[in-house]
Amino acid sequence: MPLNFRGESVNQLAQKLAARARMRMALEGERQRLDQAVPPRERLRPLQDRVLSRPASGLEADKAFYDELSGSA
Repeated sequence: MPLNFRGESVNQLAQKLAARARMRMALEGERQRLDQAVPPRERLRPLQDRVLSRPASGLEADKAFYDELSGSA
C-alpha cells in the first residue's frame, strides 16, 4: 500500500518502518505460538495411555504374522 508523503526518502523510511513492524508482529506471533505449544510427549500421553490400557492379546507378532495379514506368504 503506497503512502502519500511529500518526498521519496520519507516514503522509503515509512516503508522500512512498516516492514519492521510486520516482522516484529510475525516474530511475536511465533513466540506466542511456541509458548503455548504442548510438547509432543504431553500430546501423545493420552494415546499411549489408551494403547497401554488394552489387554495383551498373547499373540506373537513376527514376520509370519505380518505376512499373513498382508496376504503374502
